Amino acid sequence: MKIKTVYLEEQVKDHSNTQKILKKIKYENIILCEHYSEVFNTTKQNFRIQKKNPAIILAKKTNNFMFKTPKDFTIGYKNNFYFSHLINCPYDCKYCYLQGMFNSANFLLFVNYEDFLISIKEKINNKKETTCFFSGYDCDSLALENITCFLDSFIPHFKELKNAVLEIRSKSININVLKKRRSLRNVIPAFSLNPEFVIKNFEDKTPSLEKRLIAIKNLQKQDWNIGLRFDPLIWAGAKKDYKAFFNNVFNFIDVSKVHSVTLGSFRMPKKYLKKISKLKPNDYFLQRNYIRSLFNLEKNEELMDQEEFCIREITKFISKEKFFNN
Repeated sequence: MKIKTVYLEEQVKDHSNTQKILKKIKYENIILCEHYSEVFNTTKQNFRIQKKNPAIILAKKTNNFMFKTPKDFTIGYKNNFYFSHLINCPYDCKYCYLQGMFNSANFLLFVNYEDFLISIKEKINNKKETTCFFSGYDCDSLALENITCFLDSFIPHFKELKNAVLEIRSKSININVLKKRRSLRNVIPAFSLNPEFVIKNFEDKTPSLEKRLIAIKNLQKQDWNIGLRFDPLIWAGAKKDYKAFFNNVFNFIDVSKVHSVTLGSFRMPKKYLKKISKLKPNDYFLQRNYIRSLFNLEKNEELMDQEEFCIREITKFISKEKFFNN
């Protein structure tokens, strides 16, 4: 991967992960800084402009490694946390909340992976119930794995963490890190899926639906239990289109090796929508949803009907115990 500029915190310049990462990327400039906040998400930055040629920032995270998920966000476990070793994503989905959350599209990578692991161990210490940890909340877990090698170093530890589950959420087909090792029952590769016409119009730079399904099938052949994430499911067609979509997905893969299925509608904080709508004044999808948010129309009768239809179609293929409406 070619990166024009690498920003490097002084405190991590000699970290072993930093040295590995620098060997994997081609860069023109390297700039030292005291703290990543000097260059990430400062004012007078433009997300859309930076998205065309993002820099990478290598830094150390010092606190708040794990966050509790929203109350109803679960795939069947009582205790749920999310974390992000990386902020921002090489893809460019129209509905991505990151462009409303941050001014900066630069990749911010925390190289002290060992501290994320320590935090996980602290969360599960003396807990009898299984705790689930969601990776890829503010990034894509697999898309930049060839550079970060985060999962390559992280997954093996879950052999010993019997009361912890790791979900790896992604739109990427970069699955080599999983293919080269034996499957683990407590590691769940989870793929975000939408119909192909949605992917073409809303999920710029992402792999096609067919390629994602092939990646799922290849992992299932190696006995990985897969998560299917229709979240956010973008409604941009008729019921017959979504019926065909669900039929395609579930008939292509091995349903017996599906760990869980989630369904979620498009949702974004109002202040993020307002910010993005100003950046993209001609984007009908964003403008429509911003107007809906102003009048609190997120859950009108039409949307509820679409959701109920999707639930009926999905549960034709999998048991209700494996289905979660997030």
